[in-house]
Amino acid sequence: MSCIGKRVCVLENWVMKRFYFVILTVLLTSISHSQNLMIDSATYLDNVKQELSKQWPANKTINLVFHGHSVPAGYFKTPVVNTLDSYPFQLLRELKEIYPYAVVNVINTSIGGEQSASGAKRFKSDVLNHKPDVVFIDYGLNDRKIGLEQSKKAWEQMIRKALKKKVKVILLTPSPDEKVNILDTTTDLAKHALQIRELSKQYGVGLVDSYELFRQKVLAGDRLNLYMAQFNHPNEKGCYLIAEGIMQYFK
Repeated sequence: MSCIGKRVCVLENWVMKRFYFVILTVLLTSISHSQNLMIDSATYLDNVKQELSKQWPANKTINLVFHGHSVPAGYFKTPVVNTLDSYPFQLLRELKEIYPYAVVNVINTSIGGEQSASGAKRFKSDVLNHKPDVVFIDYGLNDRKIGLEQSKKAWEQMIRKALKKKVKVILLTPSPDEKVNILDTTTDLAKHALQIRELSKQYGVGLVDSYELFRQKVLAGDRLNLYMAQFNHPNEKGCYLIAEGIMQYFK
């Protein structure tokens, strides 16, 4: 082979390698993008909102299932359970104002003191059996007991099971704990909030960033205890803040 021939072969090999590198980069970028979807709260529940807007006899019952710990269960100052002022039922009141023809079930499968590893074990039997249109998952506050790695596995199990059934999912970051500085981004609670945000992007599901909603109130000069029934349970005003965050998906 001549010198020129060798140079041509080397050049061709280099061009082919560059070509495959570019193709691989494009594919990886595409995969990464598909796994980090930013959900638009205005459109994510479009199919659910269409059903909520229908009148009898064309309408159907819409099931909203809230799965988590004491906060969605309605615990205020333990052991008082203030169901009608909890955020799932404040949400129901607001929904009925804008969807007067809808039949809406708020189904609460939450258990006080539970964390996500336990909640994941009963997800199929206690949550999916209700044939939910939307599932809300709120375990971040208690998941500090089991740590980030174990809680991530549990959340992923629940998300995957719901998506397999084509159920819409909305994740909630934790509501506050007054014993934790909500402005400190290095706390365990802040880390769990971050992990939940990342799971929302990874799986392309909805997010209500409760932690950030409360944090913004503190940054604006409000005292956190104005929103709390006890150190780790929101009061009516705090639950309203969470319900308003969820309502962004239904307006």
